[in-house]
Amino acid sequence: MDNDIWIPQHTTDVLSVGEQRIPVVTANTVVVGTGAAGYCAADRLVGFGQRDVVMVTDKVRAGTSRNAGSDKQTYYKLTLAGGEPDSVREMAETLFAGGSMDGDLALAEAAGSLSAFFHLVEAGVPFPHNASGEFVGYKTDHDPRQRATSVGPYTSRTMVERLERRVNEQGVPVLEGCRVVDLVVAEGRLAGLLCVRVDSADHDGRTPSDGRTPGDDPTGDRFVLLRCRNLVYATGGPGGMYADSVYPHGQWGANGAALRAGVIGKNLTEWQFGLASLRPRWNVSGSYMQALPRFVSTDADGNDEREFLTDFLPDYGDQLSRIFLKGYQWPFDIRKATDGSSMIDLLVDRETRLRGRRVWLDFRHNPYGDAFRPDLLSEEARGYLRATGALDPGADTPLERLIRMNRPAYEFYLQRNPGIDLATDLLEVGVCAQHNNGGLDIDQWWQSNLPGFFPVGEAAGAHGIYRPGGAALNSGQVGATRAARWIAERGRTEPIPSDAFATAALPLAEAAAGLLTAAGARAETGPDTTGDLLREITTTMSRQAGPVRSAASIAGAKATVRAHLAAYADTVAADLSSGRSVSRLFLLRDILASQFVYLSAMADYLARGLGSRGSVLYTDPTGGRPHLDPAVATPLPDEYAFRLAGDEATGLIQETHWDGAADPVAVWRPVRPLPDTSGEVFETTWRRYREHRIVG
Repeated sequence: MDNDIWIPQHTTDVLSVGEQRIPVVTANTVVVGTGAAGYCAADRLVGFGQRDVVMVTDKVRAGTSRNAGSDKQTYYKLTLAGGEPDSVREMAETLFAGGSMDGDLALAEAAGSLSAFFHLVEAGVPFPHNASGEFVGYKTDHDPRQRATSVGPYTSRTMVERLERRVNEQGVPVLEGCRVVDLVVAEGRLAGLLCVRVDSADHDGRTPSDGRTPGDDPTGDRFVLLRCRNLVYATGGPGGMYADSVYPHGQWGANGAALRAGVIGKNLTEWQFGLASLRPRWNVSGSYMQALPRFVSTDADGNDEREFLTDFLPDYGDQLSRIFLKGYQWPFDIRKATDGSSMIDLLVDRETRLRGRRVWLDFRHNPYGDAFRPDLLSEEARGYLRATGALDPGADTPLERLIRMNRPAYEFYLQRNPGIDLATDLLEVGVCAQHNNGGLDIDQWWQSNLPGFFPVGEAAGAHGIYRPGGAALNSGQVGATRAARWIAERGRTEPIPSDAFATAALPLAEAAAGLLTAAGARAETGPDTTGDLLREITTTMSRQAGPVRSAASIAGAKATVRAHLAAYADTVAADLSSGRSVSRLFLLRDILASQFVYLSAMADYLARGLGSRGSVLYTDPTGGRPHLDPAVATPLPDEYAFRLAGDEATGLIQETHWDGAADPVAVWRPVRPLPDTSGEVFETTWRRYREHRIVG
């Protein structure tokens, strides 16, 4: 490819690998990902004076920030309204109390929450405030105050759109159509990035500069290298690991490339799972549950409809009160599996995963038939429904209650393509992967153990076992800001020289080009296997390493993934005339690498016998099963026997190290404590700040 076609101000060289001519794009800082965290990082970098920035993404319009939400998507920050006392320290303690969280990250997220929040306000995100200018809030899960706020179902989408507009106005170049393949490491630090271009056309839609059309040579001009001093990794969570997932289509993550390069994994066992609709993928939290829909299951063809919750929760008031609480307590929480709302997640899991049936929400009819008995609900449920008008005359069905409480929640499904009318249609749901609280290990400035590499957003292992609802959006903004600040003050040096970079990048480029050529040759004589393999490995994770896990299921999943990973380069076949197939070719390798390391972390956790915690039930035959009404004749299967984890491990963090070849090794360390800043003197801090000794 000619250097004068693709962002000429940054393309400095071309690396030839067989038939491949790989342009080398050079910048001080590369930001991977065009979600809320990625755009925040780019915007902040320019604002801090570092304009030598290039953004890279596989698809600008994809990703969780832009395409995910809930009935009222929450953003978490310090209290900004009313007379309720709050402080940075208190918010940090709330975050730290989630367990297995580093204290310096908790303090940074609390302290940075206001500047991050007002940065969004200034960008145009319409967070609501009253006539006096107070930004009002509400209480979310794991929140002792009223720190939560929202702009509706698409809070994160609004954040992305406003930040994107600022970045575009600043002229930051965005390379679209590039999937991460490998990190380039030299001399013990980050040196750059290898990406595959998932179509043959340039990112701006033009064809290759030598006059060929994209289909003339499907193996040519497929890669791009980026030489940089700093890499901000805003690739999102590893949503591609699970088949049962509420991550939007197109949110795959790229943790595998980082783990292969030696970046340490942190708290990889800690996921959030929750009830979600399958088509479209959307959280059925909040109003969807508080409307008290009927849960039914069918066979694979949609027949044999039956109301299965009643088999295990026969008491009317108890069942409906748990459904109501599922709105507040949406993510599956093992502590609420016995007497709380998370029993419903387990019953849905049993119906789908163990019995092979399909589960649906029915908003047309009330549970237990058409008679609605609010007098049998808990006082909490009755009070809320009364206050929202859901007990007024005419609100006799779940749909009518939903419309009274939150009409946009009903209209959301109606506006999908194809639309789902909850007035006439059942809504299929499952227990789905929703968020990875763990991720890639970071320090207080969001820099990993690999110097120059900054995971931000969900790619970063910033959280512990539990976190307040909306804390992830705050963490992404704070982490992006802190990474940008460090780069602007400490990371302005030049990338490594071109010849040293070529030496480090060449083996990776040769391996990637060889994989591409071999996979394409197999597809010429046989079928493209990337789609089937993707379905197989993600289904394996959902069935064997989802919200219910056992030593046997994890060992079986790990053996399956290990075998696929070992044979992948010699067996996979990909149609190189299809950008989607080329993308899946490298995506699959990344997912397999992530699965292998994550499963290794899960196996280590099980081997230590720590018990069930967070959003996961670890099967333990010595434990008890969730309590059921004495009238229930059929107990839950032995797979649901568990023992709650004690507090002994909440002060520890599991780190997982991998060299890209051998079995990953897990190491447990104490959490970094909350920094004690109570004795800091203004003049001393001011002097350190003036001398640029704060960032480091």
